Amino acid sequence: MKKFLYGVLSFSLVVGVLAGCKENEEEATVTKDGKQKLTAIITKHALTQEVEKMEWLQKLEEDLNIEIEWQEVTADWDQKKGTLLAGGDIPDLIIGPNAISDADFVQFPGLFEDLSDDLGSMPNVEAMFEAKPETKVMATQTDGTIYGLPKYQRFWPATATRQFINKDWLDRLGLKEPTTWDELYTVLKAFKEEDANGNGDKNDEIPMDFSPVGTGGFGYFQPNVLLGSLGINISDGSGQGYFVEDGVVKNYFIDERYKELIEFLHKCYAEGLINKEVFTQDYTKYQSMARGSGDEAKVGYTFGWELTDRFGNEVSPQYVSLAPLKVSSNSTAVVTWSYDYNNLNYGNNMVAISSQTKNKDAAIKFVNALYDPEVSMQVLFGSLETNIADNGDGSFKVLPPADEKMDPGTWKWTSTFADNGPMYIADSLKLELGTDMQSVGEQTEPFMPAIEAIDQENDLFPGMFIKYSKEDNSKLSLNNTNLLNLSMTKFSQWITKGGVEKEWDDYVKNVEKAGLPENLEIMQKYYDTYKSNQ
Repeated sequence: MKKFLYGVLSFSLVVGVLAGCKENEEEATVTKDGKQKLTAIITKHALTQEVEKMEWLQKLEEDLNIEIEWQEVTADWDQKKGTLLAGGDIPDLIIGPNAISDADFVQFPGLFEDLSDDLGSMPNVEAMFEAKPETKVMATQTDGTIYGLPKYQRFWPATATRQFINKDWLDRLGLKEPTTWDELYTVLKAFKEEDANGNGDKNDEIPMDFSPVGTGGFGYFQPNVLLGSLGINISDGSGQGYFVEDGVVKNYFIDERYKELIEFLHKCYAEGLINKEVFTQDYTKYQSMARGSGDEAKVGYTFGWELTDRFGNEVSPQYVSLAPLKVSSNSTAVVTWSYDYNNLNYGNNMVAISSQTKNKDAAIKFVNALYDPEVSMQVLFGSLETNIADNGDGSFKVLPPADEKMDPGTWKWTSTFADNGPMYIADSLKLELGTDMQSVGEQTEPFMPAIEAIDQENDLFPGMFIKYSKEDNSKLSLNNTNLLNLSMTKFSQWITKGGVEKEWDDYVKNVEKAGLPENLEIMQKYYDTYKSNQ
């Protein structure tokens, strides 16, 4: 009898424990009102509002019967990501540009869901792959797996970076728009010494400024675009220094022409012509400084996306796009400018799903919904009614900012994921763009001759359309980390303190020791294969 009672009690206890575990598991994945629960991280712009305030996103979650617990990251993602992935306990969704890389898929196998078998449950993603086959190439690893999904946003121009100059300052000082580095130097000197903004203070102008340069390589709105003056073809930012010249993969970090650019920038910095805080300011400070005070401008020559986005509504009328410069009047180099169309309109690994998610179906349903073109336009420009008008005939129109004091570009970045979200803006979608996007096309025109001078067949590296093997990806990632730690530190040091001429030879040797020759060999092999398949 004792044995029987013990067995009954033991069985009851086990059943109770299992039932409790099941209840706890259901509680962990379903809300009290029956919604499927997900967790997500998004890497977003510092200007972007909290996701809970995005009407389109809240409506999407409601329509899908999903509730997402969001973690929002605006800074230091690389450091946070390393700890997160190494710990192995990641959220159901990771969203954002470069939030996850192919190298992460290699380094942390099994951490992310292989979506290659789930495409049937994602008809919007399949539609993108069919209409834009290059997006499937971008998503597919060499072994056929798909861990991260790309984006296609369609409307963006051929380049991200434009150089702008204050035309009012030029006119006030009786100067013409510079056409060479030599002339630019002369103009910057005048901006500094001759009270260019006319307020009686000769010390409050910043002749030249560029966006913050970090240790992870160059980005947009930075002076590496001036390498085009020397005949180096920058594309998609060329943040890690790689470029193609006559079919040969090279890296400008060890190119004598890069040294020439550094010498010019140091000359400008040493004479107070470049913002003294250029290497310490953050992007918000960079933007706010260019917007001046009221109708009084503070910056003379700088880089940016679009006039109102860079300078705000008050002082932007003072500025014009400045066509790409020659180095000097007798320079024979073919002048080019950064070609960024692919990087602006496509993006790798914009969203990935954890292989450990307890609500895989809900995660897939949510990701698929983001790729509905009418949802995607809200991912990019903001919510219907607030940011986008539905014309009632199947077409839409981007609305001006609700805040009249805010420029359209800032309004977009404030309102939604913007360029940082997964999306598919189908070519068939009828959407009238806002004034900023219409203006950016006009402001790009002075750069088009230099962009069109690039031999796109033989002098551009198609980086995002190439997939490396796991082994080669690991080598490239490790070598690039070493390369950038060295080269970007030297860049800021040489601009502010000088010394590039004295240290150059030793620096080149150290860069080569960091693994650059191996990377160039790997990339050349894949580039040649890519070209042979075209």
